[in-house]
Amino acid sequence: MAVRGVTIQRPGLSQPRCSLQRWQAARSWARLIREAEALWHVEALAMHRLAAQELGSLLEEVPPGLRRRVNPWLERFGVLTRLNP
Repeated sequence: MAVRGVTIQRPGLSQPRCSLQRWQAARSWARLIREAEALWHVEALAMHRLAAQELGSLLEEVPPGLRRRVNPWLERFGVLTRLNP
């Protein structure tokens, strides 16, 4: 089953279950991005470099089909990062 570019390989899952899994995945990506962005508030240059590397890799790893679902979570978490769908 494909939903906005996200393929779910488990036959027998109900539609509400699939929706719940997509919701959980989007929230998890947003939380990871929030944590990486929070490192920018630490007063150490090494932490800023680490934050930039982590945030850059996270932005590349978010599946394209989930990006639209991750953005509302990023807004709720109050971070500056947004994903291009």
